[in-house]
Parts: sequence; C-alpha cells; structure tokens
Amino acid sequence: MNFPVNEPCTSTDVLLFLCQRYALIIQATLLIDLVLNVGKSHMKKELQISIIKELMSQLDEGRNVDAGVQFKMPTDSYVCPERASREQQEFFRNHPQLIGLSGDLPSPGSYLTNDDIGVPILATRDKDGVFHAFLNACRHRSVKVAQEERGTKNVFTCPFHHWSYANTGNLLTIPNNDHFGDVDKSCMGLVELPAVEQSGLLWVHPNPQASLDVDELLGPLAEEFPSFGMQTQVSVGQTTIEKNLNWKFANDTFGETYHFGKLHKDTLGRLYYGNNLHFEEFGRHHRFVTANRGIDAMRTLPESDWDIGKCTFVLYHLFPNVQLITSRASTTLIRIYPSNNNPGQSVTRIGFYYAPEIAEEANDLETDAANNDAYDFSEGRASLSAALEVFKSTVENEDYVMGEMQQKAAESGLLKEIIFGRNEPALHHFHNNYREALGEPLLERA
Repeated sequence: MNFPVNEPCTSTDVLLFLCQRYALIIQATLLIDLVLNVGKSHMKKELQISIIKELMSQLDEGRNVDAGVQFKMPTDSYVCPERASREQQEFFRNHPQLIGLSGDLPSPGSYLTNDDIGVPILATRDKDGVFHAFLNACRHRSVKVAQEERGTKNVFTCPFHHWSYANTGNLLTIPNNDHFGDVDKSCMGLVELPAVEQSGLLWVHPNPQASLDVDELLGPLAEEFPSFGMQTQVSVGQTTIEKNLNWKFANDTFGETYHFGKLHKDTLGRLYYGNNLHFEEFGRHHRFVTANRGIDAMRTLPESDWDIGKCTFVLYHLFPNVQLITSRASTTLIRIYPSNNNPGQSVTRIGFYYAPEIAEEANDLETDAANNDAYDFSEGRASLSAALEVFKSTVENEDYVMGEMQQKAAESGLLKEIIFGRNEPALHHFHNNYREALGEPLLERA
C-alpha cells in the first residue's frame, strides 16, 4: 500500500497508514530479535508462562480481568486548583523523580536538564562515568548554568557573570574575584541533589535533604528490572506532547485496554486484542500486560519457547507519573507532568530507547529512508522515524483527544463523577493510591 500523497487525506488516514506500516515494523523487529537474540524477555520463565496462559484463557472464554467492583471517581480531582498545588508538592517537589535512562547520559561529559517539576535539575556524567544531579542554579545570583535540554560539557558557565562549575558540581572560577570579595569555593558548588543510577534508570530526588533508596521505592520490581538490559540501551529519540487535559486524565489513558478495540480499532486495535489484561500490584506501582496478535503463534510452540516479549504489551506504572514499556529490545519511557499548577493542562515527555544492535539497524533504515521513500516497506524494512511517529500520533491524536473532551466536561461542573469499571483495576489502584497519599478517603463503590 502506497500513501496517497496526491489525494486529500485526514489525520485519521495518516495514522491508519502509519499503523499498517507499524505492523510491518513489528515483524521486522521480531526478525531482528531472533537473529540477534536481544528481544527475549528475561522475566522469570514461570511468570511468563503463567501470564500468557491467563491471557489465552481470557481470549478463549471471552472475558477480561475482573476486579469485582466499580468505583466512582469525583471529577473535581481533575479541576481543583488547590488540589493541583498539593499534588505538585507531594508528588513532584517531594517525591523521587525518574528523569531518564542511562542512555540519556551516554558518555562522560554528557548532561541533561529537567524543568518539569518546579525545580530546575541539571544531571551530569563525570569523567569517571558517575551520575550526578544538581539544582540548575548558579550560587551567585541563581541563574541557570545549563540552558540546553541536553548535550556534552565538562564545565558549565553561568551566562550572567561567568561563574563556572565542573560537571561534578565544584565551583571552578569567579571572574574578578578580587573585586567580588572572598569566597570559599569548597562551600559554593552547585547544590547537589540525591541521585541514583540503577538498572539503567536515572533517579533524582528534588529535595537536597531527602534520602533516595531505589530498592525501597520499587519493592519487588527492583529485582525484575535489571534483566531487561535498560542500562545498555541507547536513546534514539524524544518527543513532547502538550495538551489541555489534567495530568491524571493523561495517566488514565494508560490504565486500561477496554478502549483498544473501539478508539483504536483502525490503528493499534489491529495489533493488540484489547479488553484483555493481566494486572499485578507492587505497592503503589503495578504491572499491566495485554496480548498482541502474536499470542496466537505461541499456541503452536512448546511452553519452554514462550516469550512474553513476543506476544504481549508489558507496561509498568511507576507511581505517580511514569509509564515504562520495556523489553530486551527496546524501552519507551513516558513521563506525565502537570503544567504550572494549572489543573487543565499537562506535558507528556516520551523517550525511545533501543538495544545497541536494534539501534544500529534502525539507523541504517533511517539512512535508507533519507534517500528513498520513508514509508516504502516493500522489502520489509521500516524507518525509525515512522515507528516513533506511530506511537506519538496514537497518543496525541486519539487518546489525548478523548482526554481533552473529558477535561471540558469536568470543568463544566455539571458532571460530578465518572465510573471505573471492574475491568479497569489499574485505574482503581492508581487513584486509591493517589488519594491515600493526599490523606483523602478512598474511592466510593459505584
């Protein structure tokens, strides 16, 4: 199928075209996985088999996961300015933040910045490969010492008066020091923030006095994550979506597959069954698994050859604002933030990461695409830009369009509550954890 470039088309036409091509991308990626042996999930085999069997049984019996209860969700949670301020303090200013993967700081001298939580953060990797995080503010007059989102620098110079700092945070130089007065440089480095790099994840606590124990934060997931190889995956792209919807409405998008066969029937619904779910809680976090069309091929294989990475979509929700989709082949990191304490706006940051072997293949395809038709899959090849566009387009042009409608209805004040169904346990889990953290009563039964 060739895209009708000379004919009028809608955004839906474009998305359908991309998703049809994405099916071929998945096929090509699976082939690469088999050849390079990088796509296999390292989740415990017994767990993989158990989850796959559960999903097969649901499909065969025409049922879904059943939480056994429906809940009422007050819509003022999505519109209240006072609550938005409390959220900012509790979940972002005073809570560990996942700011990226190791691949975002690929080499000594790499750095990245983050301004999404009300605290400007500078993250660096020093000459010894050690990960650091600092308040991105000069100790003189508090101007940012790093203005770009990412790059490579060993020294950061404040643009205001040119005080300079090493990527270890140490204050190096003060111009015209004899005019300024005596300063003990050893006490005037960048304000350091607690930072931990573990299993390929970059964690920062925005409170300098806070402790940061990732094992305690993640619980049992701390043992599951190392096997995915996120520590070696490389960054292949980032994208940002800014929309008029509360950050929790955006988060809710990733909390059920009930909508796959409806909203996504012509796009992702062609790849995933939907309304089909394995769900498991890990404290305030959870794991969420739904079957793709590849699960049918697993039925012909012995259980010893079953691989959850080949037949499902595995998503980890890391409370409060992170969705992590990961395997040995790739990771998609989704971070959702409130926008300036405005309950009706949010910012979604999406990062894409591939295993080095997959990234190299993708770069080759991207080079080919630059010289040819980016969407010519006649040889089963697909460009990286097409794959990334599919994901972004689905979220932005389908999921978040629904979220903006939800936001308008909530802001009307006429709809006092919405309902979470028995087949939406991830939404039950997130919102009850959210309310408990704010000291509010749990959701009422519908």
